[in-house]
Amino acid sequence: MESRLNYFGHSLAGKALKHINSANKVASDSTLPAATQELVKIRVSQINGCAFCTDMHTKDAIAAGEAMQRLHLVAAWREAKVYTDAERAALELAEQGTRIADAAGGVTDEAWTNAAKHFDEDQLVALISLIAVINAYNRVNVVTQQPAGDYQPGQFG
Repeated sequence: MESRLNYFGHSLAGKALKHINSANKVASDSTLPAATQELVKIRVSQINGCAFCTDMHTKDAIAAGEAMQRLHLVAAWREAKVYTDAERAALELAEQGTRIADAAGGVTDEAWTNAAKHFDEDQLVALISLIAVINAYNRVNVVTQQPAGDYQPGQFG
C-alpha cells in the first residue's frame, strides 16, 4: 500500500505540519503524564481508524516501557482494570472530544467534571490540545491513506 500523496514530503504540507508539531510539543512538554498522553493518542487513533498513528503511538509507548497488557486493552478500557481513575477520565474526555459529531451535546458535563477532578488546569489545557492535535494528525493520515507498520520509535524526533 502506498500513500495517495507524499504529504510529509510536500513543501506546503511542511508549513502546515510545523504548526501542528508545535502544538503537539506544547502538550508533550506539559505535566500531563506521558503514559496518559500515549493512551489518549492510541485511543483517538483507533476511533479514527488511523493505522499509522496507532502503530506509531503503540510502538512509542512500548519503547517508553508501557505494559503490553495495557496497550492491548485500550480499545476496551472501560472493562479493563489496568487503568487509573485519571487515565479513565482522560480516555473518556478523549473519546467524547473525538466523537463530537456523534454526541448530541458534545462533551458531557460529567466527563468534564471527572477529568477536572484528576487534572489541574494546565493539564486540562494540555489534554484538550492533545486531543485536538492527534485528531488533526489522524485526519491527514486517513485522508492520504498513510500506510502503517514501518514506524520506528523516535523516528520523528
